[in-house]
Amino acid sequence: MAYDVTQLLAMSQTELDDLFRASPPGDIPNGSANGTAIIAPGTKYTESIAHLINMFGWQGKVFDAQKGVLKNKVLVFGFEAVLAKVYKDASWLDGQECIVLDYSDTSVIAHYIRDEIRLIGPGFYLGKVYWAKDRLIDFCLQF
Repeated sequence: MAYDVTQLLAMSQTELDDLFRASPPGDIPNGSANGTAIIAPGTKYTESIAHLINMFGWQGKVFDAQKGVLKNKVLVFGFEAVLAKVYKDASWLDGQECIVLDYSDTSVIAHYIRDEIRLIGPGFYLGKVYWAKDRLIDFCLQF
């Protein structure tokens, strides 16, 4: 089944977790991706929160697969900042392979953040965000 952002924003946390578990890691992406934060999944607030975050905080990520790094597109103008290492490893959610976006050695402000992504459609990834080992939010990336 092909997914889009609207469908993901309407899913419950359980549905998002099940989709992540059922998806392959895919290849480490390359290039610029539009991002959407998924907070309070399955509630009437999810879409509004996503729009506010996109406008003022985070718009996505820019990957350099060859170097194994990415930068986030942040603030109103989409400045490229907050570097992360990118590699494949076991997911903290289910122990299966995923693509890890690791900020522990590259960022002072995001030192405790680890993202995990898996491919849910052509050029479309679902992600999980962790603070230390505590889950925070979900997100998606569209290339």
